[in-house]
Formats: sequence, structure tokens, C-alpha cells
Amino acid sequence: MSGRMTDVAIVGGGLAGGLIALALHRAHPELRLQLIERGPVLGGNHRWSWFSSDLSPEGEALLAPFRKVDWDNGYDVAFPARRRTLAAGYRSLASADFDSGLKRLLPPDTIRLDAPVATLDAGGVTLESGERIAARAVIDCRDFVPSPHLSGGWQVFMGRHLKLGEAHGISRPVIMDAKVEQLAPAGNGAAYRFVYILPLAAQEIFVEDTYYADGSALDRGLLSARLDQYAASHGWSEGVPAGIETGVLPVITGGDFTAYLASVGTPGVALAGARGGFSHPLTSYTLPIAVENALAIAAQGDLAGTEMARFCKQRAQAHWRKTGIYRALGRMLFQAAKPERRVDIFERFYGLPEGLVERFYACHSTLPDRLRILIGKPPVSIPRAIRALAGKGKPLA
Repeated sequence: MSGRMTDVAIVGGGLAGGLIALALHRAHPELRLQLIERGPVLGGNHRWSWFSSDLSPEGEALLAPFRKVDWDNGYDVAFPARRRTLAAGYRSLASADFDSGLKRLLPPDTIRLDAPVATLDAGGVTLESGERIAARAVIDCRDFVPSPHLSGGWQVFMGRHLKLGEAHGISRPVIMDAKVEQLAPAGNGAAYRFVYILPLAAQEIFVEDTYYADGSALDRGLLSARLDQYAASHGWSEGVPAGIETGVLPVITGGDFTAYLASVGTPGVALAGARGGFSHPLTSYTLPIAVENALAIAAQGDLAGTEMARFCKQRAQAHWRKTGIYRALGRMLFQAAKPERRVDIFERFYGLPEGLVERFYACHSTLPDRLRILIGKPPVSIPRAIRALAGKGKPLA
């Protein structure tokens, strides 16, 4: 390193941090960036997916250089009383391809791996090694922090990439197979359960067992056994595991967002990614929102640190306001639906017009969309729905 001050230091090399670094480099190649990641790779061990209708042309261009899997023949959902094929294309990006793509696209001296951070402030970042990285602006993109200021439940999952000895015969993704038994993961109370399937190649498939659960416990043995059972029921039990992914994500249904930001923020440091509130409150999808945010930050790349922090906070607050409908649906799911009937919430939702469904996932629901979601015969009793909408929910702590 030359000793020249870094223009923008980005702490956290996950999806949000990596995309911000790439967008800034594309828009301002003269900027000196530092993408600081505590682990040995960028992106961790994840698979991010999105619908073809989620991104703007600019967003598509940002992701175009990455290797990914595309499906343009729609996707399926399956429930006890409904099965439907929707037309939107679907995309999926593995973290290994995200890592290799960023290493190819960013200048070599931009990426700092195995660099855990001790402290950060408006003037830069101090690593645990004692090294100080002075920066004009600092953006904190580290993981979400559970907080008593927010309420909701959890999305708990385990996914397995299988290589099969013969073709599986599935031609398009299955976003939700909720015909499975509605079991809760051990220790987590009630849950809405579904299986998510991505046909990655003719003889490769990704299968994920997912729960919208009251608790955040991840029982690896139990979820692995349920994946074994599901694979066996489809004739995939001889498949060779090529990778595994687990996760526990927040499903935010309410809270005091201003207090949350104050509790996790640092004066003069911008907050982005899930820690900054940039996720879909109900689905926990992050990619379309991360892309939008990266492009918006890149358009403001010349801002000083305090101005960048203020800009990101304003965007976070605007995102919180516009996603209120999704938090309301989350309260219906966790607080109004009887535990064994949570599946009814999503089964009813997938009977709505296809354009509404697409805008829902992209966090672009219109006022008519919101009214359409709420009117009609509800899948829960009216008194339970009223209590849920008025309630605070369980703290995400």
C-alpha cells in the first residue's frame, strides 16, 4: 500500500459490500477502495436468487459479468390446495462465483481478506492486527445484528447441492413446495415449512428445507435428516453432496427502526446491507435491494463520510416506510395464523395476479397491490388478524 488515504473503506465482503465496491469502481474508477472481509473468501457460503423482473437495466448490467444459472421458462409453487406455474424468469448466483467474479473485476489491491476489524469510525478502520486504514468514507456492511428494538420471527434453512447419477427431469425452479408435512424444527415452536428446488444442471440439483419459525435454533442433524427423506422420496438418495448451505435470517414484522439504527450504528459511518435494514422484511431476499442500493451509493461516490452516512440512513428509513405492508403480512403469519395453518397465508397469496407477485418480491408493491393483498376472504379469523396487526410481536433478540 502506498500510504495514500483510502477514499471509501467497505467493511464486510458479503453481497452488499461486494456490490457496492463493484458499483463504485465502475462509476468512479479513480477512487481508491478497500473491501475488507474477515473471512478467507468474499460472499461466504451462500446462494442468492432473484426473479428476472426484479432488476432495472442498470442492475442487470451490474450483475452481467458474474457466472450464474438462468431459467427463462418460469417457476412452480405447490401447496396442499393449489399448484401454479408463473412465467417470470429466475436467476441464481453462488457465492463461489461471486467471489471469483469480484476478484476478476476489482483492482487487486482493493480486496483485503482474512482481515477482521477491531473498530471503525468516521475516519477509518482499525484491524485486529493493529493496522489502521484511514478513509474519507466508511460503509459498514457487516451482518445483521439481532436486536430487541425489532420484532418478528426467523427463516431457518439448510440447503444441499446434489450431483446425481442420472437426470432428475425437473426443468424449472420450485420456489415453494409446501405440500410437505408442516413440521417445526426442534426447539423453535411453530413454523411454516416448504422445500425449495433449483435444477442447476441435468444431473445437478439444489434442495433446501426452509422454515418460517418462531425461534432461531438451527438443528443441523434434524434438517439434514429431513433433506435425506425428501431426496429419497424423489429418487435422489444416491446423489453425491457437492455443497451445503445453512442460515438463520430475520423475518422483521415491526419495531422501532430509528432505535435499531442508533444501537448498531457508529457516528459518521454509513450503514448498508442487512445490518442497515436493506432486506425484504418477509422473504429476507436481499439481492434486488442490494443492487439498487449499490447503484444509488455509486451515484453519490464523491460524498464525504458524514454525508454518505446521512444518505444511507435516509435510504434506510425510506425503505422501512415503503415495506410496511410486508411487515404487516409477517405479523399475520407469526401472530394471526394458527401454527398448523400458516401455510394458508402463502397459498392464498399465490392465487393473486402474477404481476402483483413479481412486484411483491422486488419490494415495488403499488397501492392497488397492497389493497388487493389485504381485501377478500382472509386465511385467518378477523379477530386474530386485528390483534396481530395491532400487536408488537416477539423481539428479535
